[in-house]
Amino acid sequence: MVRPFSSFCEGNSHSLSGIPEAKAFDPFALEREQMVREQIGQRGIRDRRVLQAMQKVPRHRFVPLEQQAHAYTDRPLSIGYNQTISQPYIVALMTEAAQLKPESVVLEIGTGSGYQTAVLAELAQQVYSLERIPALAEQAQQTLYALGYRNIHIRQGDGYQGWPEHAPYDAIVVTAAPPTLPPLLPDQLAMGGTWVVPVGEGCQSLLILHKTPQGLIQKGSFPVQFVPML
Repeated sequence: MVRPFSSFCEGNSHSLSGIPEAKAFDPFALEREQMVREQIGQRGIRDRRVLQAMQKVPRHRFVPLEQQAHAYTDRPLSIGYNQTISQPYIVALMTEAAQLKPESVVLEIGTGSGYQTAVLAELAQQVYSLERIPALAEQAQQTLYALGYRNIHIRQGDGYQGWPEHAPYDAIVVTAAPPTLPPLLPDQLAMGGTWVVPVGEGCQSLLILHKTPQGLIQKGSFPVQFVPML
């Protein structure tokens, strides 16, 4: 099991002289600004908090070094283990669909690189994220901790089982496509909560589901292509 962030020592980063280290220059800042403006804002994402989160999170830190030159292009990128980091627009679309508030608690299925996790953590109070591949879980945790996130909890495990210990969740975001809706996850969603999940084999649809006393109500559907949820 991957250690939760709370098991690490916390504190401000300081140089040996005791003076806080200066914030590193970000050579990708202009590319990230262009990404948000052209790939996200101009394609209909309007939530100001989502746009700010996409502007802040350094996508290049979540891809292999050989992919960093392409980090802000409008496409998914390989992160190894037959997994990908989703294109920026899809990350923004799913985040906006989740309708997060500052007090929200989120369950993410499929940590992957940790990029979507970081964007969610910018908007929510707590993010619990499950990743089935141990090496990816560990790598994502190290990256997120290095970037200063302390409201993210990562565990290696089976996404179909969810993480019931911390339920109910205000939103559940699934970043891989099961053939059908996983039956255990609705019980872990709070009443009034939102479930964002790609579903299908071959032809897939990104479903936006809202939990009501009468059951799950579909609020939207978009054609997508995700790696399968195993």
